[in-house]
Amino acid sequence: MTSPETHALFDSHYYATGCGMPYRRDAAWMAFFGGVADHIVAEIAPVSALDAGCAIGLLVEQLRARGVAAEGLDISEYAIGSAHESLRGHVRVGSAAVSLGQRYDLIVCIEVLEHMPRAEAEAAVANFCAHSDDVLFSSSPLDHKEATHFNVNPPEYWAYLFAQHGFFRDVDFDASFLTPWAARFRRRAEPTARIVRDYERRFWDLWRANTDLRQLALEQRQQIAAAEARATALPANAAETSAYARRLERELAARDAQIAAMADLLRRIENGRLMRILRALRRNR
Repeated sequence: MTSPETHALFDSHYYATGCGMPYRRDAAWMAFFGGVADHIVAEIAPVSALDAGCAIGLLVEQLRARGVAAEGLDISEYAIGSAHESLRGHVRVGSAAVSLGQRYDLIVCIEVLEHMPRAEAEAAVANFCAHSDDVLFSSSPLDHKEATHFNVNPPEYWAYLFAQHGFFRDVDFDASFLTPWAARFRRRAEPTARIVRDYERRFWDLWRANTDLRQLALEQRQQIAAAEARATALPANAAETSAYARRLERELAARDAQIAAMADLLRRIENGRLMRILRALRRNR
């Protein structure tokens, strides 16, 4: 059992300040858990579900609104006491590490086990696997600074614990609607070779995508470097272009002046005394 001191950490102050933004039954949180419930109903379709670490029961409320026989438990008396009145009888104070009393089609555990001492968290995983064949799971691998994060571990740690009970990640299920590190663990009884095949297939897809994205990033970086080089050269080229334009303008102005002078000379010759004499001689001839 979690100690009373640990229970006391999850009070009104924690729910007001420890979740990024105040954790309460408002439009933002209801929309988030409504989206989570939509994914669960559409992609898993459980008849019954348990939210282990349900806080004030927002996911339980959203699942029940969609026809799932959902229940919730949480060690925080404050949180359970703050649940909406429609959830009375469907949420209770309790530990995820203690027998859940019945089996469920799905157990959901979102950002809970990092708040529990390691031994209790491992007991909770075993407990989930004993009461369901399907677990939607997320535990933060980040944020060691959070005062209530006693047991922060990378995803492979949790996958190892579930595998000890015959549960393996469903590599074709995208659980990122919860968190980037969320996973769906399911009981699998088929030969290990088939499980390895599925993991290798998914690994290859991710490796290929990662390799292609890295190559694309390198190509784009080279393109950006070339564009920056051209941009750096623009001021000098612009100055040269401007000087060339000014030189052309001066040359054109000089030629215009020459043309004007020649035209003036032709007019003066045309109207001069010599031309008048020549025209008179031509007429007399």
